[in-house]
Amino acid sequence: MFPIHRPRRLRSTPQLRRMVRETSVTASDLIYPLFAVPGEGVANEVKSMPGVYQLSVDKIVEEAKQVYDLGIPSIILFGIPESKDTEATGAWHDCGMIQKATTAIKEAVPDLVVIADTCLCEYTSHGHCGYLEVGDLTGRVLNDPTLELLKKTAISQVQAGADIIALRG
Repeated sequence: MFPIHRPRRLRSTPQLRRMVRETSVTASDLIYPLFAVPGEGVANEVKSMPGVYQLSVDKIVEEAKQVYDLGIPSIILFGIPESKDTEATGAWHDCGMIQKATTAIKEAVPDLVVIADTCLCEYTSHGHCGYLEVGDLTGRVLNDPTLELLKKTAISQVQAGADIIALRG
């Protein structure tokens, strides 16, 4: 007796069929994440993500070339700074990890799309994405001064060669 009724309304027109058909994913649809760290010849495995490494700029350039050769058109860069401060200096400084890695990648693989993570939490000593209200132990971020800091970070990443700014926070 089962099924009694099999509705086919999602297949009744070409537009509906096109909308609900199977999706195919190819290498050209992917964005490859890379984590930039200070130093040379560094490849530290991220324990929580087997097969993923924090890489120094020289190693990131090697990896970026391989990624591009595989047909993956873009990467997203995350920076792991050597030091942190309340001003998130490593996020916006022209010698920051994302800036150094972006410049090196664009020189080696100019057609690879570089997306820059524009979050501040990795760069601040308190771990929040922006300036905190003085004396606030809850981590309340001050929006207007933080927007200026994010703007400064985004500009420095674009000047380094980033194609896309990925703001989060």
